[in-house]
Amino acid sequence: MTPDPVSSDFLAVLNANQGILHRMCRLYCQEAEERQDLYQEIVLQLWRAFPRYEPTAKVSTWLYRIALNVAISNLRQRTRRPAPERLGDEPPEVALPPEPGPDADDLAQLYRAIERLSDVEKAFILLYLEERTYEEMADILGITQNNVRVKMHRVQDKLRHLLTQPA
Repeated sequence: MTPDPVSSDFLAVLNANQGILHRMCRLYCQEAEERQDLYQEIVLQLWRAFPRYEPTAKVSTWLYRIALNVAISNLRQRTRRPAPERLGDEPPEVALPPEPGPDADDLAQLYRAIERLSDVEKAFILLYLEERTYEEMADILGITQNNVRVKMHRVQDKLRHLLTQPA
């Protein structure tokens, strides 16, 4: 049986962009189980949208738009419903400490500050950390490059402020 070319193309896109998706899930979900659920939902929505992908657009732009929409929608849904109560005598989940090293504390502090940003601000920081150009950010977010510059400056200022304040 020959592989379906659409499936092969989709898997190639997914494999090439897994890092982006995992970083996005890390920014929008603190719990490992929530991150995995979000990742699966993003992949499902990418698969559903893949037949409508226009090769004239950059695949990363298409992927970011869908993934950001899913991540923000997922976050809004999670904040609307109450947290589930634990059943039985199950031990509490313990977060793994960051990898040891000279930058581990700085990285953990950065993630704590990013968690305090709004959904939209997180999207800007994610794109910035992915080293996307203002032109790419504008295309992904559907705003002008000038608006990206202004908002990025504000988000960076806010993040600097959060990094200098205790949590």
